[in-house]
Amino acid sequence: MSETTASVAVAAQPVTVTAGRRRARTALRGLQVLLALFYALASALPKLIAYPAAVESFDQLGWGTAGMYVIGALELAGAVALLVPVLQSVAAIALSALMAGAFVVQLTAFDGENAATPLVLI
Repeated sequence: MSETTASVAVAAQPVTVTAGRRRARTALRGLQVLLALFYALASALPKLIAYPAAVESFDQLGWGTAGMYVIGALELAGAVALLVPVLQSVAAIALSALMAGAFVVQLTAFDGENAATPLVLI
């Protein structure tokens, strides 16, 4: 049997990043940092320090402090992972799934009181 191999020569072209692409990357990175700060400080921190409003919400759900700490830890891990280039995509997907769950909980347990917040974060 004979094997035929074909090689394709690809001319190496320098990749230039245009000013528009650079601005888009900078804007995306800025948005990632803002989201990470929000998830870490405004969302995870109250749960991890057992802020009374967070404790009350999780008690109302019947999840107690264990559920509160787990959700807070997941949000904090997602916030940190958003800042790590290798983990950005996975973190975005995981945080979106977490926010989809938060949306459902807001609709069912809290009568949609703050249901728009998780949707905005997705």
